[in-house]
Amino acid sequence: MNKTIIININGFIFHIEEDAYEILKNYMTDVKRHFLNSADSLEITTDIENRIAEMFTEILANENKQVIVEQDVNAVIEQMGSVADFDYPEEGPANDNFAYNSGTRTLFRDGEDHLLGGVCAGLANYFGTQPVWIRLAFAITFFFAGSGLILYMILWIVIPKATTRADRMAMKGQKINLQGFKQSLEEEVSSVRDSLSNMGREAKPFVYKARDFTGDFFHHLGIFFNGAAKMFVKLLGIVVLIACFGMLIVLIVTIVGFLAYGKMGLYHIFPFNILEYQLNAVVLAASFLLLAIPLFVVIMLLIGVLFNSAGLNRGAGTTLLVVWLATLVVVIYYSAKVSADFRHEERFTQNVAIKPTVGNTYYLTLNDVKYLSAEDSLRLNLKEHFNNRVILDDVDDNDNFDSPDNVRIYIERSDVDKPVLVESFSARGRNDVDALINAQSTTYQFIQQDSVLKFSRHLEKPLNRLWRNQEIRLTLKVPVNAKLVFDREIERYLDGVDVYQCKVLNKKNDAPTATFIMTADGLQCKVDTLVTAAPITTPGTK
Repeated sequence: MNKTIIININGFIFHIEEDAYEILKNYMTDVKRHFLNSADSLEITTDIENRIAEMFTEILANENKQVIVEQDVNAVIEQMGSVADFDYPEEGPANDNFAYNSGTRTLFRDGEDHLLGGVCAGLANYFGTQPVWIRLAFAITFFFAGSGLILYMILWIVIPKATTRADRMAMKGQKINLQGFKQSLEEEVSSVRDSLSNMGREAKPFVYKARDFTGDFFHHLGIFFNGAAKMFVKLLGIVVLIACFGMLIVLIVTIVGFLAYGKMGLYHIFPFNILEYQLNAVVLAASFLLLAIPLFVVIMLLIGVLFNSAGLNRGAGTTLLVVWLATLVVVIYYSAKVSADFRHEERFTQNVAIKPTVGNTYYLTLNDVKYLSAEDSLRLNLKEHFNNRVILDDVDDNDNFDSPDNVRIYIERSDVDKPVLVESFSARGRNDVDALINAQSTTYQFIQQDSVLKFSRHLEKPLNRLWRNQEIRLTLKVPVNAKLVFDREIERYLDGVDVYQCKVLNKKNDAPTATFIMTADGLQCKVDTLVTAAPITTPGTK
């Protein structure tokens, strides 16, 4: 069991054993003392520390561990080299086993020798050539539809800039150890000394004047794009402001329309028939505030930013926040309450015998006669006001606001010779008993008139019953060789039967019906071979 401590190397946090830390501390003390009299002492020691931190990070990742031990510190020191190595340069560089000390060149943009972004100088360093040849190549390719400029801009974005001394050393292929850092420092000092000595004797070359001009150009271009970006942001803010205004107006019109429609009227419209009608106004108002308050706040904030106005003060903002949180609690509470009523699902089935017909053919269509419960009959006073009259039910489910589509018809092969209709009623409730009562309270009208089977469009529920996902699944089981003729209007209620495609196969796209036949493999479209395979005749032939 060894004692560990936590150290910070230029922002990198490491766990290190105490013995290893003492070795590392002594090493860095010698390095700082050696470079103490250098002009860039702080920069070079910082670069060395950054390099050590990178090496420690790589060791921890490769060996999948979390603590730096003494062997790791010794390995890093061996790769970096010690201060004593400067006294014996003939011994050569340290061991080259580690990839991060291989001396290979890394592609960077040269931030010191650049005309624009340093891309050409960086490529020259990477390939070991002069920057002038790379610049000449880009200048030539510029005349080929501007491809050189496009490539230069892409490389400017993709290639990172050499910002640290370690980056510049890697760019030139120098060893990233103490010897390399010392050599880099000496070259930099020598370069600065030469530049200062030549500054008073030589005029600035034209290429560097062009560089300065280009730098100024891009500086002003940046100012232009900065202003254009601000203008774009303002235009975007105005668009968002108009959109928020539009959504707020839609919400207001919607709530006014619902209130004008009346709570009792809303009670029968999905999804308002999920709740008791007394709660519709409360939930509707809470939902409106839940959506309207954020829109109003966004509008006020955008007005304040775009037009430098006061916007919302702290008191108004706090009040709106409290109201919004209260409405959120109300919506969540009633949502949870309604969700509890959908916790369980129950279903029951009943069989309806189908009378056999001549030719074993059945015509399936929709029932256009509206079914009225006893309560509806009394409320409408049918005997007095609708005597000898038929109330039609020809409204499609797409126009029915009481509930979502709740009738599905399936066709299956029967195992017996007689057809049968299986009616499966289902509903949800707070518990099993409640779900079963909701399912039993529904009614569905199916009528057989000789060979015509009439299906109602809707599953009916009593007025005093809330919507709890009441559904009916109708399974018509017919024997083999039975013919089923489907009306065009019943197709949307069928599952797995493509009436339209059957009419296409018979080249009767506008036909009102389509005929299917039950086979041992299931229901198949009855194709009229006289239509689909009739021979083509020409005048004068028989």
